[in-house]
Amino acid sequence: MSSTTPWWRSAVIYQVYIRSFADGDGDGVGDIAGLRSRLPYLKALGVDALWINPWYKSPMADGGYDVADYRAIDPLFGTVADAEQLIEEAHRHGIRIIPDIVPNHTSDQHAWFQAALAAGPGSPERDRYIFRPGRGPEGAEPPNNWVSCFGGPAWTRLPGGDWYLHLYAPEQPDLNWQHPDVHAEFESILRFWFSRGVDGFRIDVAHGLAKDPELPDLASQPAPVDGQPQPYVQHPHWDRDEVHAIYRTWRKVADEFDGDRCFVAEAWADTPERLAAYVRPGGLHTAFNFDFLMASWDAKDLRAVIDDSLAMLSDVGAPATWVLSNHDVMRHTSRYARKTVARWVPNQRYQPQGTADLDLGTRRARAAALLMLALPGGAYIYQGDELGLPEVEDLPESVLQDPIWERSGHTDKGRDGCRVPLPWSGQTAPFGFSQADASAEPWLPQPANWSERSVEAQTGDETSMLELYRTALRLRRAHPALGDGTMTWLDAPADVLAFHREPGFTCVVNLSNEAYQLPEHSTISLASGPIRDGLLEPDHAVWLKV
Repeated sequence: MSSTTPWWRSAVIYQVYIRSFADGDGDGVGDIAGLRSRLPYLKALGVDALWINPWYKSPMADGGYDVADYRAIDPLFGTVADAEQLIEEAHRHGIRIIPDIVPNHTSDQHAWFQAALAAGPGSPERDRYIFRPGRGPEGAEPPNNWVSCFGGPAWTRLPGGDWYLHLYAPEQPDLNWQHPDVHAEFESILRFWFSRGVDGFRIDVAHGLAKDPELPDLASQPAPVDGQPQPYVQHPHWDRDEVHAIYRTWRKVADEFDGDRCFVAEAWADTPERLAAYVRPGGLHTAFNFDFLMASWDAKDLRAVIDDSLAMLSDVGAPATWVLSNHDVMRHTSRYARKTVARWVPNQRYQPQGTADLDLGTRRARAAALLMLALPGGAYIYQGDELGLPEVEDLPESVLQDPIWERSGHTDKGRDGCRVPLPWSGQTAPFGFSQADASAEPWLPQPANWSERSVEAQTGDETSMLELYRTALRLRRAHPALGDGTMTWLDAPADVLAFHREPGFTCVVNLSNEAYQLPEHSTISLASGPIRDGLLEPDHAVWLKV
């Protein structure tokens, strides 16, 4: 990689779900102090940057994605001064900091929304959000048929008769991005944090800001014909073309600051072409590659996703950004632990098929890590991926905190299973997540067998997931073929992925049911499992020097 190439084109970025990473004050919730104490671990792991889930002041109706004040840190996590100290210390470790920003909605406790409630129907204060009269007799029906991503209608009626839009929880009213105040406020927020040294932002619901001003009913989607999706039709509130003008302005704000500040979009788009629109020249820098996350454990499916993504992003000069898990989805160790790995359907909750075989899931997760880290572009690691943590699928109903649980009428447990606090050390909970004399238990309970998956237990064990990640990241950083660039597929059976990257690097992933004879090579650089007689076993991957 050239020293003049922007860092984000090849970066491996580690996602910190801050309330579950490390607890520095013993209250059972992770915080900035805990994160600061673990910076040496992250440096040794070999990551380039940290994406930190929302740390802003919040009533926590949705784990901090309901922001009451974008310029304040929630007392649960610390203070702005603590954040500034973290940024400075991380930079000393060679690690960049990318906080989340939540521009689609605020908390209902945000000063703007409180002013809108106080001002009443028809007031200028309400224009910053999306208030509408209802339909039907006395306006008793919602303004349209839109539904919340968390279940139930996307509208809540106020005592004065107005309804307000919330594509997520009622405590998260959607902002009106046709209002100039909203644009000005977020540009100011970006500058506030850029001036304090953050290196970029992850944009929550980046595809949701623009709404059709007519607020039409959501039409039923036509069914695929012969397995082929229907032509793209503009959605009334997802991935609308108007959203890109907002991000062109944000890019100009980032460019005011030195040091290659960057954005990564959480943008759910129907096609690679629609995703590529977010990262055109003058737009955002990168976008999560959810098609890769949603692919089944199938060579044909994965290759198609890789090819389509690289082709579309290459057309606009943007790097791919690969991801396997995050705080919103079932951990991939558990997704891959099923005999049948279903392909994910966007905007629907993932439904695993059958019981989990975690030995199988772990083998596949090891192979998937080597595949992801060998592909051109950058990659995101969700905290605990490097420990091989599975989804906690048996959390008691009494501890669930995700609003999806209540909004779904107790039919969907939500996302708490991938948010359980990390195990660091020791034989019993809290496994070093909090100090030994902590006054409170972790905010979600940890499985008793996680002592085997702790950082302490895996450190120094060459067969562990943690040491696989450490080695892979060290090799990736050192190898001139890895990171941003190009790749060439090699001839291989239909159920085997094999590709070459110059100079002198080959990756092979065996997704078949039979051992595969490795191609000619000089050295095995890294393998996800034992290789005997030059045979790559099913659900294994290898990096070769050629």
